[in-house]
Amino acid sequence: MKLTYGIVFPQAINQPLRTRKITVRVRQILVLVAVTLAVTAWFIFDLGAYLEFEALKTHIGDLRQWYAENPRLAGLIYFSAYIVMTAVSLPGAAVLTLAGGALFGFWTALLLVSFASSIGATLAFLVSRILLRDWVQQRFGRHLHTVNGGFCKDGAFYLFSLRLVPLFPFFLINLVMGLLPIRPRTFYWVSQLGMLPGTAVFVNAGTQLGQLDSASGILSAPLLGSFLLLAIFPLIARQLLAYVQRKRVLSRFTRPAHFDNNLIVIGAGSAGLVASLIAATVKAKVTLIERHRMGGDCLNTGCVPSKALLRSAQVAQMARRAEEFGLAPMVVKANFPNVMERVQAVVKTIEPHDSVERYTSLGVDCVQGDARIVSPWEVEVNGKRLSARNIIIASGARPRVPDIPGLLELDYLTSDTVWELAELPPRLLVLGAGPIGCELAQAFSRLGSEVTLATHAERILPREDEEVSELLRATFRRQKIRVCTSYEPLTFNLTEDGQQGVFKTPRGQKRVGFDRVLLAVGRSPNVEGLGLEPLGISLAPQGTVDVDDYLCTAVPTISACGDVAGPYLFTHMASHQAWYSAVNALFGRFRRFKVDYSIVPWATFTDPEVARVGLNEREAGEREIAYEVTRYDLADLDRAIAEGEAEGFIKVLTEPGRDRILGVTIVGYHAAELINEFVLAMKHGLGLGKILGTIHIYPTLSEGNKFVAGEWRKARKPEGVLRWVERYHRWVRG
Repeated sequence: MKLTYGIVFPQAINQPLRTRKITVRVRQILVLVAVTLAVTAWFIFDLGAYLEFEALKTHIGDLRQWYAENPRLAGLIYFSAYIVMTAVSLPGAAVLTLAGGALFGFWTALLLVSFASSIGATLAFLVSRILLRDWVQQRFGRHLHTVNGGFCKDGAFYLFSLRLVPLFPFFLINLVMGLLPIRPRTFYWVSQLGMLPGTAVFVNAGTQLGQLDSASGILSAPLLGSFLLLAIFPLIARQLLAYVQRKRVLSRFTRPAHFDNNLIVIGAGSAGLVASLIAATVKAKVTLIERHRMGGDCLNTGCVPSKALLRSAQVAQMARRAEEFGLAPMVVKANFPNVMERVQAVVKTIEPHDSVERYTSLGVDCVQGDARIVSPWEVEVNGKRLSARNIIIASGARPRVPDIPGLLELDYLTSDTVWELAELPPRLLVLGAGPIGCELAQAFSRLGSEVTLATHAERILPREDEEVSELLRATFRRQKIRVCTSYEPLTFNLTEDGQQGVFKTPRGQKRVGFDRVLLAVGRSPNVEGLGLEPLGISLAPQGTVDVDDYLCTAVPTISACGDVAGPYLFTHMASHQAWYSAVNALFGRFRRFKVDYSIVPWATFTDPEVARVGLNEREAGEREIAYEVTRYDLADLDRAIAEGEAEGFIKVLTEPGRDRILGVTIVGYHAAELINEFVLAMKHGLGLGKILGTIHIYPTLSEGNKFVAGEWRKARKPEGVLRWVERYHRWVRG
């Protein structure tokens, strides 16, 4: 049994991080010592007794006399004491503020207290950050994900609102903010402004110290109400600002007196179909516009035909392996036209699920034609204008065609056009070694083509861990697929012997001959002809429609989802986004939902399959996230052995010292099915312990998920306790 388990910290990957870790530890120790000394002095010298309200009233006369004799020294001592006290979060800030007003007068005290309290609060903030933030974020980071995201974007706004209400404990805000992603500089200036009104109230009360019976009497109910209204005002102002911005964006256009639809969806791929179905389900009037074929890429040129082709290729490969299973050797030759007929038959079988007839019966008005958005509420199609309160762009993406000299002179293939092939290419060059390139390269190789897989990257599947790439590359080599990495295409041309590509490589220029070339170098969003620029809708750097966390564009009535919006170009992500886009469009006036990208699984359907969810080791290292890795090799799994598919592994990344799953990579037979148990666990906060405690049917491939959890547990068994248990059993035996 080949099993591995270990813990990896970022410094093990990058040596300079070790120095940073040591520096952080020294800093933590120094801060802890300083805080401990300050708190110890507070109690030893009973300094709290001097900051009681009655003590202040009793000694205020003596303090005023001493201040009159030593004004600068008194101000310096007061300023320093205030900073130290607030920095270590000691009680008494309110009384000390009153003392400032009584001693120095309103304006001088306001100046001293305002700056001292802000500096002290920032020091307390830094103490919390140095001592606690890493531990809190590592332990509760998953639960704080939404909070962290909100503070990254609007931390100053939230802090300002809290500072305006004296009811919220001063020291608690300092400590909590230190745990969250807000910059110290931002914390300081927001605190300086936000605390100013409350500081002024207390300082002014200090100037009337003789008329006060207690510090608690300063904040009366009307005064607290005023502060609360003051704190709510930024929220109201924000809503008003959003309303004004919305009006300003829409003011250039004439709003229709009435609307033909509640929603218009452009594009009938996965995102558009789901969005329109949701709208129809909640009884909204929806029009779905598609310029080509219902079902989009997934049904017609993507997921469905590719998986049908992969299945035919897999059967051919299994037949070639007949001897492994005790059968007579088989000579396998693909009947390529029949294979492609089967592919189209599969598409035709699934086609009714996405047909005009089905969606019309569900209440969706389906229109075929090119859509152009002419206003925030109107879409022009087939010379007719349709109106709706909201518009969703779900126009998808298409294969990218790189600008390589000579390429346009060739009859190149893409994932859109490869299904039109009538004959199997004797020599096929696949350009690009991402999921699409790897899947199609292996499929055509198994069907009989001599395949060359070329990529400018240093390895195939570069988003995955290196060991994943190497395992799949070794598989491709065994299957006679020529894999060329670090191959940068320079030119393509026609020769007497066929077509040829010239590549720049680390070993000089290389020439690759082929009969057909298949482009699999990425996808480009379909944004042309939609009329986005006149509306002021911008594009992101990667060419997708620029949307916010709610999938809304710069025009508040228009949103986008699916491949045209990114960032994940998966069919299941398009469907996922479609829910948010449709619900926000139809019910956003009541509540809007941010898209959840926290748990996103995907798979590459090669043989063996590669499936992943969450972080892998490469990403964890890049983000400087410490992790433990537990691995189980499928070579020891009974069902995999029986199936003759005992290749691959399950690798789980967890938080150090905990069974919380950070990410899972599975390479093996039916990996895309096995990963779903981990997707469910991560989504609902279940750790490896829960998977280990779940009964799995024997013999199944899914037992591998339980076994990797068992390896995690085995690596953490309490050796000390077990030694005592062993002694106990020895004693029981006599």
